[in-house]
Amino acid sequence: MKIRGLLIAAVIFAVLAGVLYWSDHRKSSAEAAKPKGDSAPAILKLDENSITKLELKRKDAPAILLAKNGSEWKINEPKSFAADQSAVSGIVSSVASLNSERLVDDKSSDLQRYGLSQPSFELDVTEKDNKSQRLLLGDDTPAGSAVYAALAGDPRVFTIAGYTRSSLEKGLNDLRDKRLVTVNADKISRVEIAGKNGDIEFGRNKDEWQILKPKPMRADNDAVSELVRKVTDARMDITDSAATAKKASSAFGRGAPVATISVTGESSTQKLQIRKSKESYYAQSSVIDEAYNIGSDLAAAVDKKVEDFRNKKLFDFGYADPNKLDIHSGSKTYSLMRGGQDWWDNGKKIDEASMQSIITGLRNLSADKFVDSGFGSPQIEATVTSNDGKRIEKVLISKFGSDYLAKRDNDSTLYQLPAPSVDELQKSIEAIKAEAPAGKPGR
Repeated sequence: MKIRGLLIAAVIFAVLAGVLYWSDHRKSSAEAAKPKGDSAPAILKLDENSITKLELKRKDAPAILLAKNGSEWKINEPKSFAADQSAVSGIVSSVASLNSERLVDDKSSDLQRYGLSQPSFELDVTEKDNKSQRLLLGDDTPAGSAVYAALAGDPRVFTIAGYTRSSLEKGLNDLRDKRLVTVNADKISRVEIAGKNGDIEFGRNKDEWQILKPKPMRADNDAVSELVRKVTDARMDITDSAATAKKASSAFGRGAPVATISVTGESSTQKLQIRKSKESYYAQSSVIDEAYNIGSDLAAAVDKKVEDFRNKKLFDFGYADPNKLDIHSGSKTYSLMRGGQDWWDNGKKIDEASMQSIITGLRNLSADKFVDSGFGSPQIEATVTSNDGKRIEKVLISKFGSDYLAKRDNDSTLYQLPAPSVDELQKSIEAIKAEAPAGKPGR
């Protein structure tokens, strides 16, 4: 029995020894088969902020040279153009942290087999210290999902993903700033329109637009902001053929003037001329040489009268809650003060619903037209204090035929108001009441 037990133990030991040997042998073979070092090493690791120049070279196109001036990129070759900052930043971001999919050859002696002896695309990257790197892209891999890549002077050959190649290999049209006006909308402080409807000029103080010409008037902020948005959103279509571009310039040259709009930013003024030829509109900017076809919406935005940009609202407090209301209507006079969430008149808490009715009525007063004369004896006087006392608006309202006229303090403009809106406000004033004590019905 002892001999039999020893034999079983010997067999088990032999099996375990064989398994251990096979496992160690397989592990050694697998490790020997691995490429030396990281199988997907980084190709470039650069500081994005240190990159000052990019040169893109494709076999079938002139080289594109981009240079950074301060914080702005500009195209210097093959011709001077404004650059699309977002598009250039995308290249910078991709090349600064360029990772491979895998290392194909750590010491290649034949770049031709990878299409790298005459690369289809080259990207030269220059940093602030004038140190430069040249990235070479060659053939697609047999599977077609990646491309061979190398650095000039480095014997290693990598593969990078096809989408990475797409993020780097950009053409001139991809990199040009396609805006017809390159001033940023939030930096524009002055806008001028010269057209068949006369000269109109707007000035901005912080977030408030004002009409300066033909004379100082309150401007509709939304209307002017929409004008600025349409102008700064206008893009040139540079995907058309040279023949189409030439046709657009010819049509612009013989077109009838619609308007010229000038916008002033922090350091420059740019102009956009708009003309109509047959049923199409064309525009030419002071920052580009060519003319381009544009949509009718931009033409319609600038082909307006000054009345289209005037502020028809009687009050500017908008949707902010006023701090104080002084109202006189007929025999009723109120000096209403806001305290926290409540309104008070001479120590009496005012019913919230009746106050909201008055505030809404004042907020909604809007002219349907402007007139030059006809203001009579005021029937309503209203002074609204808002913005923590920084804005005080005083308005007088008088009867005008079947409608009403209103004027603001220190403003010669006469606002014609439709009768229903003023009648409703008067009813709200008449209905002001103190809040009912708890447990008692309102009076």
